[in-house]
Amino acid sequence: MEGIIWHCPALWRPLLPPRALAAESARDLTLRRWSVLALTERGCGDLERADCGMLLVPGDRAEAVLARVRAETVVTCGLSQRDSLTLSSLSEPVVCLQRALLRPDGGTVEPQEFPLPSDLPAPAEVLLPLFGLRLLQMPLTEPPFSW
Repeated sequence: MEGIIWHCPALWRPLLPPRALAAESARDLTLRRWSVLALTERGCGDLERADCGMLLVPGDRAEAVLARVRAETVVTCGLSQRDSLTLSSLSEPVVCLQRALLRPDGGTVEPQEFPLPSDLPAPAEVLLPLFGLRLLQMPLTEPPFSW
């Protein structure tokens, strides 16, 4: 179960889950079929083609991205009520999973809220693709956002 995040800022890299990579070039995306592909806002614009099991994509960019990505499952993240992964609070950020997600390892993450630490490297709404990647790849026995 390997995941990759496209255009991952350097400050996020220490927060990546085990076995998740930060794509350095478009070629990294084509090396294999990834279990999970997470796209940052910038990554949505620069993406040419990809194939993955699960795509984590900002909800407001999903339609345009799906013309270039083949994915079995699409999970949207953003501040819209329609997004599967959102924030229930911006003042004291809390990640809110609005629908159950089937993880690539066969486990399920049920709808729930996850308080975030105060030392985030960017605004919580920008970090949603990273949070989604952690939820889908961290062992279910560990808190996904303790770093």
